[in-house]
Amino acid sequence: MDLDVLRTFVEIVEAGSFKRAAERLNVTQSTVSMRVKSLEEQLGRVLFQRSRAGLSLTPAGLQLQRHAPTLLQLWQRARQEIALPAHFQATLSIGGLFSLWDRLLLRWLPWMRQAAPAVALRAEVGTSDILMHDVLAGRLDIVVLYSPQSRAGLVIEQLLEERLVMVETPGAAELPGGYVFIDWGPEFLAAHSRAFPDRPTPPITVSLGALGLAYILENGGSGYFPLRVVRPYLSDSRLRLIDEAPRFGRPAYVVYPAGRTEDWFATALAGLRQLAAEASEE
Repeated sequence: MDLDVLRTFVEIVEAGSFKRAAERLNVTQSTVSMRVKSLEEQLGRVLFQRSRAGLSLTPAGLQLQRHAPTLLQLWQRARQEIALPAHFQATLSIGGLFSLWDRLLLRWLPWMRQAAPAVALRAEVGTSDILMHDVLAGRLDIVVLYSPQSRAGLVIEQLLEERLVMVETPGAAELPGGYVFIDWGPEFLAAHSRAFPDRPTPPITVSLGALGLAYILENGGSGYFPLRVVRPYLSDSRLRLIDEAPRFGRPAYVVYPAGRTEDWFATALAGLRQLAAEASEE
């Protein structure tokens, strides 16, 4: 089987349409259609059906959806292992959000090198969408992120939980519209809306926590941030903890393919769990 047609199938399922899949693959929509037709001919089954509601998978398509990620992952692992120098047993590719590299994954790299010196490591930083896409396609073996999307063939396991607390600069209460909303993801947004149902739309919304923190330190204001991040600013009184404000959890997860049985893979996961437990106690 041509793996390009299988990758195209996975992209269509992820993107929800032939057009968006073509854009993501950087090919024409007719190429996508031809690949799907080729795949359907090889399998002897129709994989997609169109309706007014949009594109959906047939029963055969749903069955292939369960197996396609595993096939791509096996091929990717085979390519990596064949190209390995003789002194390495295997290669492991891990990806994570930048903020989780800072807290967890930078500690994991030397831990894993010591625990499994025969395993070559490849480390990447990416957005949540890219990380999920790459672990599903087999380009990454393990990803660590917030708010992962449930996908067939993937295991999602909580590693740790950030504590988000509201802080303010001295005199922030006197600033009109001084609250800065930090977009910590859909789970935080839902919890925040329940806790503050009558709060007006904030004048500033920021998608990156570091940017929001830099803004209020420079201009004054308040917002929600991980306690571990603002602790130094609380110590030197540049920020004040608002004790009466509700606190929120922000869980971080490890995502990896189901069915991995290699000893070194189990070692990698054990290291992440151990270091995450230590980080949670800080």
